[in-house]
Order: sequence, then C-alpha cells, then structure tokens
Amino acid sequence: MEDRSDYQGEGLGLVDDKGRVAIPASLRQALAANSPRADGKDGGTVIIGVHPEQTCLRAYDPGYVRILKAEVEDLQARHIAEHGKPDFNLKRRNASGEAVPFDGSGRFIMPGFPRDYARIAENAFFWGTFDWIDIWDPKTLLDAVGVDDAMQAACRYHCKTKGIAL
Repeated sequence: MEDRSDYQGEGLGLVDDKGRVAIPASLRQALAANSPRADGKDGGTVIIGVHPEQTCLRAYDPGYVRILKAEVEDLQARHIAEHGKPDFNLKRRNASGEAVPFDGSGRFIMPGFPRDYARIAENAFFWGTFDWIDIWDPKTLLDAVGVDDAMQAACRYHCKTKGIAL
C-alpha cells in the first residue's frame, strides 16, 4: 500500500449559514498531505459523502477512492460467491461522495444533501478513523447507539469547551 498520512485527531467546527466549516488542524494536515494541490498552494480537495451505515458523513482524500473501491469490490466478490448474485447496495452505500475544495485554513462548503442527511446544522464534530474522517452533528452522535464511547465523550468535551449546550 502506498505511503499515506493517517487521519487521527478530533475537533468541533462551527458551521456558518452557507455550510462553510473548517477541518480541525490535526486532521487537515493529513488531508493536505494526501491531496496536495497541483499548483503547490495550501489547501486541496476533500470528498464528502454519507456514511454507509450511520447518520453521519465520511470525508477523505481523492486517493482513498481507489482503496475504498477495491475493498467494496472484494466484498461484492465474496457476496456473489456466497449468495450467487451481487448486492447492488454495496456500491450504492459506499460510492456516495462529492469532491469539494478546501482552503489553507481547512475551510470547505459542505454539500447540501450530505449535510441535510447527517442533520448537521450549526456545529460539526470531526473524528479521524485512520482512513477517513467521520463528521457528525453533535446531538445525533450523542443519541447514536453502537458508536464508540470515547468518541461521544470527546464530542461532549469539545462542545463543553466551546459553551455549546447539548
């Protein structure tokens, strides 16, 4: 596998009325390293799509598309071997994504549908997962079942430090 920066870190971003939000610095550095601009300027491209199983978004660099596609094709091959037919929803669930630019400070505009799907309004909680970044509405994350307790605790912490009541 090629040398890639891992997405590790978390943070809370304020979302403005146009859907602009800034990726936290710890995650932005990895994203910029994985998707450098051709002109050498700060910033790059981030792909924003709905998470295949949870009510949140998934953000990653364009280079990860090839890796994700290979993983999904492997899952599809195993599904066909076991069931004799494809699971058409495998690609539907995992191919969601829109490439958007981000500037040197990590600001980007969240695409409308994914933002609405994830119920993200005024705040967005970012959590690195090595391969991609989860982006959650804080209340949706805290109400979610089956997500990591430490991630929920980090969300509470960041909301508390910014004076955001949940």
